[in-house]
Amino acid sequence: MSQANVRKSFPEQFKIYQSAVEKGLDQSLKVFPCRQRKVLEAMRYSLLGGGKRIRAILVLEFARLGGVLMEQAMPAACAIEMIQAYSLIHDDLPCMDDDDLRRGKASCHIQFGEATALLAGDGLLTCAFATICRAADCFPAQRILAAIQKISEYAGYHGMIGGQMIDLESEGKKIDPKTLEEMYSLKTSALLKAACTSGCLLAGREDLVPAAEAYAQYLGLAFQIVDDILDITGDQALLGKPVGSDSQNEKNTFVTLFGLNQAKEMAKEYTQKAQYQLTCLGAKQSFLEDLTDALLNRLQ
Repeated sequence: MSQANVRKSFPEQFKIYQSAVEKGLDQSLKVFPCRQRKVLEAMRYSLLGGGKRIRAILVLEFARLGGVLMEQAMPAACAIEMIQAYSLIHDDLPCMDDDDLRRGKASCHIQFGEATALLAGDGLLTCAFATICRAADCFPAQRILAAIQKISEYAGYHGMIGGQMIDLESEGKKIDPKTLEEMYSLKTSALLKAACTSGCLLAGREDLVPAAEAYAQYLGLAFQIVDDILDITGDQALLGKPVGSDSQNEKNTFVTLFGLNQAKEMAKEYTQKAQYQLTCLGAKQSFLEDLTDALLNRLQ
């Protein structure tokens, strides 16, 4: 077997993806002399401010399942990261979660002021769709439009925005488990669905979309439950964001509804369900399986 055909270890491949995504993001959003330079600097501050790049990596991996090269799918991967970054800027604002720390440094509104942070978030959301259009050099317009439609749906009021609204309306109130699961499905799973399905659609593999959506649904629920647990048990220095904020904001979480031990078991169960969908996708014993395990193992 040639060296080129030897599968890289998960940490090696993860670093390759991260490095490529960071380079792609840097190239996608350059600062240039202009009167509005401050908002560009704020956008880059949040976009290039760290993070594991899980969503971008999911775009690249699901595109790869369909035979698409990493560089071809990179505009879509960058677009998803821009949407994620904009959502975090807005989440941290005083009118939302009022967090001063993000990814180990000052939140965008602390660094640049609330008004500039708001505009930076708006700018990143708008820039995301211009960025994915750059993939038109590699794919038929129909595939690009299909990916944009999915991303728009899952990032909007049918998805992430809707989940945030439910979250805000639920603060300080007792909600049932069904409402909590719906909130997390929209707030967290939806953007993961956008990432996974856009990769499939760029590859022209509509047949993979149902399993990709199911995988992202379960992965998102497991991911959010782990976040809930780490908000109580985690180390702020390692997480790069405040701990205990869910309790301060009187948020409903899987921990507050079910307790710490049951929440851990539920995270494992959702992870197993996500792993089953990888079997349906023909992606067992793959990078995606290792990634799914790694996200659960943040608890260790």
